[in-house]
Amino acid sequence: MPLLAAGQTDVGQLRLTNQDAIYLNVDKRIFIVADGMGGHNGGDIASNMAVDEISKSLMNNESEDPLKSIIHSIRCANTAIYNKSKENIRLKGMGTTVLTFYFKGPTLYIGNVGDSRGYLINKKKIYQLSKDHSLVQEKINLGIYSRQEALLDPQKNILIRAVGFESKTKIDVFTYKVIKNDIFLLCSDGLYNKVNDQDITHIINTCLPDPGNATQDQLNMATKSLIGLSNMNGGQDNISVILIVAK
Repeated sequence: MPLLAAGQTDVGQLRLTNQDAIYLNVDKRIFIVADGMGGHNGGDIASNMAVDEISKSLMNNESEDPLKSIIHSIRCANTAIYNKSKENIRLKGMGTTVLTFYFKGPTLYIGNVGDSRGYLINKKKIYQLSKDHSLVQEKINLGIYSRQEALLDPQKNILIRAVGFESKTKIDVFTYKVIKNDIFLLCSDGLYNKVNDQDITHIINTCLPDPGNATQDQLNMATKSLIGLSNMNGGQDNISVILIVAK
C-alpha cells in the first residue's frame, strides 16, 4: 500500500534548544518521533541517538519478524544512550521517549516508550493508538483525574518509562491492519498538550479532505498548521509532527 508522509519539528516559543528528533523514510516505511530529556544538551543527544540507532537497526534486520525487530532496535537505542550517559557525568540522567511506526505489507507495527503519541484518523474521527507512560496517565487510569483535569497537573511531564535512563526499559508493541485512506499522526507532547483532539482532527480533515488523493503540499500544510496552532497556544515545549497517509 503506497504511503505519503510529511514531518516537521519546531523549537516552540520558549525553549532555547530543540530536544525532539524525527525520522521519516517512506521507502523503508519507518517513522520515528523521539522527545529527549536531560540537562546540558543531554536531551537532544538522547533523541538523536535514538532515531539513529532504531532506524539503522530496523534497516539491518528487514527480514526478521517486525515486532521482534522493533523491540530489538529500541533495546539497542536504550543500551547506547545509557552507556553514553555513563561515559560523561554531564549527560547523567539523559533519556528520551520513542515512538516508532514500521509498515510491513498491510500491517503497521508500533513500538512505544514514554509519552509521545500515535494517532489514527479514520473516517474523520481520531483514535489514540499508543499508551502514555507517564505519572499523570497512571492517575487517569486510577480514576483520580479526567483527561481534561490531567492537563493542569504540574507533574504531567514526569515519565514512568524512558529510553536510555536505565540499563533496561519496558517496550509496548502494537499492530494495526492498515486500510486505504487511513491517516496516521506521530507527535511529541508539545503538540497534544497545546492542541486538543478536536482541533487536531479539524486541521487534518480540513487540509486532507480526500486522503486517497492527498498531495505532498496538503500534508506539508497540515503539519505546519498543527505546529502553528501549538505555537499560537503558547508553544511552551518543542513540537514534533509526522503525518502519514495510506493511499
